[in-house]
Amino acid sequence: METAKDGLASPLRHPRDLAGPWHAEAACRRDEAGMFFAPSKEPTAARLSREEAAKRVCARCPVMLECREHALLQPEPYGVWGGLTAAERRVVLARRRRRDAELQRASRIAAAG
Repeated sequence: METAKDGLASPLRHPRDLAGPWHAEAACRRDEAGMFFAPSKEPTAARLSREEAAKRVCARCPVMLECREHALLQPEPYGVWGGLTAAERRVVLARRRRRDAELQRASRIAAAG
C-alpha cells in the first residue's frame, strides 16, 4: 500500500501509472501494446514495419515529447517511446552526453580565463 496525500493508505498503483500524468493522455493507451515492443526473433522487415506503425501513433500523440523525455531519462532499453526506437534513443543520449561534456569544458575554460 502507498500513502495518499490525505494520509490514508491507497492501493499500490501500476508502475506505468506512476510515470507521470502525461501517461493518461498517451495515444498508445488505445493501441495494441505489441506494436511498440518487438517479439523475439522478429524479422527485420517486420520490425521496421511495426516500428513505423508505432511511430505513426506517436506522431499523433499529444504527450509525445513527455513520453520521449521519460524514455531518455529512465532510460527505457526497449520499444518505441516518444516516436523513437531504442537505437534512436541511444543516439540522442550520446549526443546529449557529448553536448554536456562540451559545455562543461567551455565552462572550465571560461572560468580559468
